[in-house]
Amino acid sequence: MNFYVGSGMKNCELVTCYAEKLKEKGWHQTYDWVENVCDDEPIDDMINYARREKQAVIDSDVVIIILPAGRGAHIELGMALALDKKLFLCAQSEDEFSIDNTVAFYELPSVVKLIGTVDENIDKIMKVVVADKSKVKEITMKNNS
Repeated sequence: MNFYVGSGMKNCELVTCYAEKLKEKGWHQTYDWVENVCDDEPIDDMINYARREKQAVIDSDVVIIILPAGRGAHIELGMALALDKKLFLCAQSEDEFSIDNTVAFYELPSVVKLIGTVDENIDKIMKVVVADKSKVKEITMKNNS
């Protein structure tokens, strides 16, 4: 399963933690933007990173956005929605989904909102993805009958 993890720069450690745990489960990270985080990026580098991040979302089966997220991660969220990617919003606290912090796109039915620790959210992601695969397999088997 190909995945991309987006968030704000202040969540780099969490992004790395989610990515490492998914890779341990045999998943493939389409791009690790954390390796390029720097306070003083030349514009040409920023454009190059944006292209890589865009392609990473396109190449992903699953997109995970860790809240709170920055502006770039919200653009990635929009791309994932437009491309009908399996999309998870992960937070450590319910506060991220409060009326003061939420945006309308968080409430779309295709968005899976998760609240918990990294391990709890990874377990939930795995369960949803496995359940979705089972549904596809069941539909395929019915269509072949």
